[in-house]
Parts: sequence; structure tokens; C-alpha cells
Amino acid sequence: MTIPTTMQGIQLIGHGGLEMLQLNETIVVPTPSANEVLIQVAAAGGNNTDINTRIGWYSKQAVDGDNTRSEISAEDASWAGNALRFPLIQGADVCGTIVAVGDNVDAQRIGERVLIEPCLREAGGQRLDQPWYYGSECNGGFAQYTVVAARHAYAVDSALTDIELASFPCSYSTAENMLTRAKVVAQDRVLVSGASGGVGSAVVQLAKARGAYVIAITSSSKSEQLLALGPMKSFYGILI
Repeated sequence: MTIPTTMQGIQLIGHGGLEMLQLNETIVVPTPSANEVLIQVAAAGGNNTDINTRIGWYSKQAVDGDNTRSEISAEDASWAGNALRFPLIQGADVCGTIVAVGDNVDAQRIGERVLIEPCLREAGGQRLDQPWYYGSECNGGFAQYTVVAARHAYAVDSALTDIELASFPCSYSTAENMLTRAKVVAQDRVLVSGASGGVGSAVVQLAKARGAYVIAITSSSKSEQLLALGPMKSFYGILI
């Protein structure tokens, strides 16, 4: 395929509300460096991580007296605690197709349908001492093309749509990390609060896949949504 030189994307130009997000139709398409791949974005999900980055919620300076977070400009407002570099393309949840590769990456990966792992250990051809988050310390997926280290682009073979798959990276990786750290096995009981949310519903499904006894806490208005997640190998309860 022919890769254009410019692309459309949504750029964050500063901390604040939705007015700080601007459409730019002349963004330069990034070129993959060594160990990187260029991905044509098919779908990009939005979540609280993107909102929190936009309003400066991650800043340690942004704490009010009641321990809530303020919407302020700050010098440590990225996910890793650095200042954001504006304009920034956000978007941590990406499904797309590899269309070009940098040095040291097998050209046979071109054409792969992939999901991007948002918690990065490598960026710009360099190993990171502290992890970055995709769309925070570096540009993310709210554009037509994006680059990422090849190690963070995982091939997927699924009947799910691009939009459905783009709901996975942030919420499911968070849920899987919690269950792995807790060493959840089939003999365990897992209580999931906020079970109708992205991370909560992911915990429910991943714990169920382990054979655990799952109890989900949700409101009555969302109970049917949780029950629709599919057949249960283990008991599944709802507390209203």
C-alpha cells in the first residue's frame, strides 16, 4: 500500500476540557525507527486514562485539601510523572494493521492485525528505565497512523471487530495484572466492585476463565449487562 506523508489526528494542545482537543489534518505520518512498526489505526478506544491525562489528574501537584484532583496545568502530569509535550496525540487503546517496519523487524509482519500493549518498556528505539503509557509520554492512537516498538504490537486472530478489540488493551491488561498479582486460581472467590465498568467487567471475565467463584457488585440497572457476558463455568452472583 502507499503510505501518505500526512494524516488526520486529534491533538491535545494543553490541559483542560474538550476544547483542548483539536483536529489536525496535516500531521506528519511517523516513520518507524529501528525495532518499531508503523500501524494504520482501525479503531482507538477512549477511557479514563485519556481523560485523566487531559485534565492533569495524574499530577502530584493537583491535589486539593479534600484529596481530590484539580484540573490544572502541571509539570508532572503525564502517567509516569513527567510534563506532557504538547501537542500530544492521545489514545491508549488501539487496534490496527502493521503497514511498515523499521530496521531489525521482520518485514513479514507487514499486514498483521495487531493490538498495542499500552504500558511501554521501549519507545523511540530505547529501553525505558521507567514504563511509559501509550498516548501520554508519547503519541498514541487518535490518528490515522501510529508507531510503537514492535515488542508492544501483538498479532491477533479474532472474529471480533476492530472496534470491539480496541476496548481491550487498557482495561484487560489492568485486570489481568491484578488477577496475576493476586495469584487467583479456581479455588478462589473473587469479589469485583464496579463490575460493570471496563476494568471491572474484564476482571469478571478473566476470573471466570480461571474457574474462580465470582461475585460482582453493580447497580440493578446494569445487572442484565453483566449477566449478558456469557455462560459461566463458575457461580456468578450479583449484589444490588
